[in-house]
Amino acid sequence: MVVLDVALPIKRQVARVAPWFGPAFVAAIAYADPGNFATNFTGGATFGYQLVWVIVAANLMAMLIQSLSAKLGVVTGRDLPQLCREHLPRRVSRVLWVQAELVAMATDLAEIIGGALALYLIFGIPLPVGGLITCVVAFALLGLQRRGVRRFEAVIGGLLGVILLGFIYDALRAGTDVAGIAGGLVPTFSGTDSLLLATGILGATVMPHVIYLHSALTKSRAPAAADPAERRTVLRCQRVDTLVALGLAGLVNLVMLTIAARLFFGSGIPGTDTLEGIHAGLGVTLDKYAALAFAIALLASGFASSSVGTYAGQVVMQGFIGRTIPLTLRRLVTMTPAMVILLVGADPTAALVWSQVVLSFGVPFALIPLIWLTRRRDIMGDQTNHPVTTAIAVLAAGLIIALNMFLIIRTFTV
Repeated sequence: MVVLDVALPIKRQVARVAPWFGPAFVAAIAYADPGNFATNFTGGATFGYQLVWVIVAANLMAMLIQSLSAKLGVVTGRDLPQLCREHLPRRVSRVLWVQAELVAMATDLAEIIGGALALYLIFGIPLPVGGLITCVVAFALLGLQRRGVRRFEAVIGGLLGVILLGFIYDALRAGTDVAGIAGGLVPTFSGTDSLLLATGILGATVMPHVIYLHSALTKSRAPAAADPAERRTVLRCQRVDTLVALGLAGLVNLVMLTIAARLFFGSGIPGTDTLEGIHAGLGVTLDKYAALAFAIALLASGFASSSVGTYAGQVVMQGFIGRTIPLTLRRLVTMTPAMVILLVGADPTAALVWSQVVLSFGVPFALIPLIWLTRRRDIMGDQTNHPVTTAIAVLAAGLIIALNMFLIIRTFTV
């Protein structure tokens, strides 16, 4: 049984529990993808610290949701799409699969555009060519799975570290306004535009495809956790894994918005509602190294999140309909919308923001089945959700749905 023993050296204790950690870091990369760059920097540059509370609330929701997904995989040995196919009517399962595939396209759109934009900012590579390079690199990263999922998890975790270091550097250079951040914890909006960005931030933070994926990543740990005591140890490790990984991703998101709010809100610097403008603005307000750190973080995000998105797409198809297609074909299909946008010369930042809004609408379709399944004793046994946990998760789902409906009403009536 994997337990910590105070009599053992720290190195050996870490070695005993290390195999249970890693899935949450793969999931966390989706919480720091290029869509987050677009929504968080645009939100900070446009509304200052006003939307800090949205990032904090979204990250707390994400921790709860991903913990439930991880628990589902460990306890049942199956992932969320598989359980939906087993316990929901066939027609409902097919509808969920179709919407999940559409969400996958929106996800790929954000990630490919982000990687392409980073290559343009660093090397001047044209956006369509950068999009193709991003697809190839992401496909190569995904190929690491053939050598073991642990290697894939380690590389993705390393890329998350690159993103974090890049923004820590920029944050140290920019400084911190503690009073501004504290004021941003009070929930407020400033019209439809701020609501649109809040919905985008939510969609970029609580991402449907990793709700599905996390359970698939942890189900591989289930066979070794058949013993009840062992299972409790694994579940504790998974909770810590989720807390640490999502905590780092949440810190990245918060730092993005606060950098933009401190340097660009009300500054009069043009173009700070786009990622290209943010890159240029960092060069003006700080220096070229701050701008380079931003671009490198964006590149790491695009490469890593694109590979994770393709992985999630395979999990979705295999789980919901019991079939798979070659990864190359899936990549060609999901990359098409992004490549069209890059080829026609559309505003990449606007496309990123709107892709995150689409993702936000997809969250309830993953979250509601997750809550329903994890509260069922016939599926979860003694690991059924506590009633308070279920109530909080239902409240989170209700808030997400309400925010989406409010956005639709305000957008088409104002």
